[in-house]
Amino acid sequence: MLSAVPRSFVREAAVHVQSVDQAPKNRRGGGQVSHLVLAPEQFGSHNMAVTWVEALPGSQQSLHAHANREQVYVIVQGRGRMIVDDDEEDVSAGMLVFTPPGARHAIRNPGPEPLLYISATSPPFEMPTGEFAYELPMSSPNR
Repeated sequence: MLSAVPRSFVREAAVHVQSVDQAPKNRRGGGQVSHLVLAPEQFGSHNMAVTWVEALPGSQQSLHAHANREQVYVIVQGRGRMIVDDDEEDVSAGMLVFTPPGARHAIRNPGPEPLLYISATSPPFEMPTGEFAYELPMSSPNR
């Protein structure tokens, strides 16, 4: 109930929109393109980062972990193989995978169709460097 929320937490409604094409992107895993559709601090967001990822058949994200962050993967299209620590599970459209803080994880597209997934990380990661660095678009009107 809104009336139970302290006034200091109530904000004016605002719609913030960013397209995948406007988002910073990272190419990795031999055919995965990650679009950072909600970057840390974008639109005033403080508690999550969201990516839209297109994975070609045969691609695999590098096995990695987030020490103090949880992450979910939501499979939108296609099929994949999710690796979390020592477990592997086939995933497909409509499934969600939760990875707890510190769990080593990766997603692979064994093919033959493209795989599309969304991931959300909380708290948000700092802008990564190296393999996971994002290319910033020439102009970012929504940042």
